[in-house]
Amino acid sequence: MSKLTPFHVAIPVFDLVETRAFYRDILQCEEGRSSDQWVDLNFFGHQFVLHMKPRPEVQEGTHHNPVDGHDVPVPHYGVVLEWADWEYLRDRLLAHKVAFVIEPYIRFEGQPGEQATMFFLDPSGNALEFKAFKDMGQLFAK
Repeated sequence: MSKLTPFHVAIPVFDLVETRAFYRDILQCEEGRSSDQWVDLNFFGHQFVLHMKPRPEVQEGTHHNPVDGHDVPVPHYGVVLEWADWEYLRDRLLAHKVAFVIEPYIRFEGQPGEQATMFFLDPSGNALEFKAFKDMGQLFAK
């Protein structure tokens, strides 16, 4: 397989100003091109686009799947970070009083695939998961 390249993903947001500020000011994503309907962001080295979408009159509930005794929101997206970067982001989110869907914790502690994980929502209700592995070589460990 060839080297890892950045992904591109576009997500719907209901309030471009508020959501843009969240990604820029709290997650520290640099802005690229933009218009009054969308904003390109450097999302930890990936191309991430916020697209305006009118808020639906009836909001659909979030789907969850049970994982390790937690209700994991589906869909969700995020990035696998280096351990120290994950800790920095966790501390930054705590300092900004971001509410967690699933509080930061360690999965598979002392086992293959040991990882730190946390889930939270952006201002438009999009679920994010950030994780880190003690040994990045075990990213796909069984």
